[in-house]
Amino acid sequence: MMLMINLWFLVTLALGQAPQRAIDLNQQAVVTTSEGTFVLSFYPEKAPKHVALFLKLAAEGAYDGTRFHRVVKWGIIQGGDPLSRDPSKKNLWGSGGANKVSAELSDIKHVRGTVSSVLLPGKPESGGNQFFICATPQAQLDGQYSAFAFVAEGIEVVDRISETATDANGVPLNPPVIQKVTLRAAQPVPPPAFSQTPPEELARYRAVLETSLGSIRLEFFPQLAPNHVRNFFRLAQAGFYDGTAFHRVVPDFVFQGGLLSTRQPPLPDFRIQDLVRRLKPEFNETRHVKGILSMARHDAPDSAETSFFICLGDATGLDGQYTAFGKVVEGIDVLDKFQKVEVDGETPKQRLELKKVTLLKE
Repeated sequence: MMLMINLWFLVTLALGQAPQRAIDLNQQAVVTTSEGTFVLSFYPEKAPKHVALFLKLAAEGAYDGTRFHRVVKWGIIQGGDPLSRDPSKKNLWGSGGANKVSAELSDIKHVRGTVSSVLLPGKPESGGNQFFICATPQAQLDGQYSAFAFVAEGIEVVDRISETATDANGVPLNPPVIQKVTLRAAQPVPPPAFSQTPPEELARYRAVLETSLGSIRLEFFPQLAPNHVRNFFRLAQAGFYDGTAFHRVVPDFVFQGGLLSTRQPPLPDFRIQDLVRRLKPEFNETRHVKGILSMARHDAPDSAETSFFICLGDATGLDGQYTAFGKVVEGIDVLDKFQKVEVDGETPKQRLELKKVTLLKE
């Protein structure tokens, strides 16, 4: 407690405030934007003046209505300039809200999700309202800018903002808006989605696969293969399966999809690394018969990642060697359509797309 009190005292002096008006640095910022919401956690022990300034400005509503005025696709996004509220001052965006805090350089690396203060060229004392967020590692910025926060939740929103179409100078043609920044008591970084969802709740979910040949509805077996179910839900929720292809069809046996290498458009490697993990097997006594959903893998039992298959007929030779984790409950007629597609060996002659996977909770 004494450390926190002293820290409060120092930052209030740095901001020109009386100590009794200390800013609680043990907070998070919930940033609601036109592209979605992300949450920032802070490094008060590394950059107390920057953290205090950001929290003060957020509490005053200084960021509400501002725009992300510069983006580099899958690089960085930059925002916070008070001038960006006014489209008529577009030529001045990037110059406002400066000269409020001096540099606080530290050993924090500019990795994916790092938040740093923007500086005017050649002016280490020019930190202020503006900040940038790294969508991918930017090692060349280490030790040059004051890192003061990181994205604790919603990094995919930062990705979307970074993908905004821009002019030749990196100014978005339709700049994403920071609608509101609200503060809340600091919370631990949450585990991956569905990690703490109990099997009985997982069992209430259904997934609808919208394919080129029609819709298929799935239910799941979380009591038998909880981690495979959670993995499928995470990938589906993140949109990883949307736009992939069913790349293998063997009539009266299986059809297979979910390979991220078949996705159009492809996912960047840094996004894949966020979620894709190898799965330990959860072999069970489920028989691989028509309609069963199971996880594809390579030779090693623990090599399953994203690819799955659905049985088109008797595939009981796979029992105990592949993890069954769900079954088709609607759309058996669509499976019959997969039986009839033309193939070259086991490869469909025409692209069979998994257009979208939608999770529903009953």
